[in-house]
Amino acid sequence: MIYKDLLTKASEELQDNKKLVQKLKKSNHREVDDSFHKEHDKVFKKIDCLACANCCKTTSPIFRDIDIKRISSKLRMPIGKFIDSFLKIDEDKDYVLKQSPCVFLSGDNTCDIYDDRPLACKEYPHTNRKNMYQILDLTLKNSQICPAVSKIFTELKVKK
Repeated sequence: MIYKDLLTKASEELQDNKKLVQKLKKSNHREVDDSFHKEHDKVFKKIDCLACANCCKTTSPIFRDIDIKRISSKLRMPIGKFIDSFLKIDEDKDYVLKQSPCVFLSGDNTCDIYDDRPLACKEYPHTNRKNMYQILDLTLKNSQICPAVSKIFTELKVKK
């Protein structure tokens, strides 16, 4: 199944995925983690993020202060100029990119600041982190953006 098809499937199955999230919220937290981690590992053996990069094309990570300092230093740019050039403050009072796609995304879907990218990029799509129950609503949103998360939801529904 190609990546676009996985995203289409996620849209078509949004209501079912919402029901799964509600069920998972009531489940044993450790089992939820184990289920996500197992599927994450299986799915990412087959998914090539460089063939997709939809996350970089459609969303923005949160830039923490430490991310801003590190990236602006790497670019040899004053912090204020980096913020003015690339970032805005969103409704949650977080720094995010002014525009999509990400200004650091190259034509071949590689990241120009990969080694210094924000923590949110390093951890995306967050399906292998601890305490998944805390971010199930975010994970549901990510199923509409990331084909891998869509596939993970599909696999979890089969098992639940």
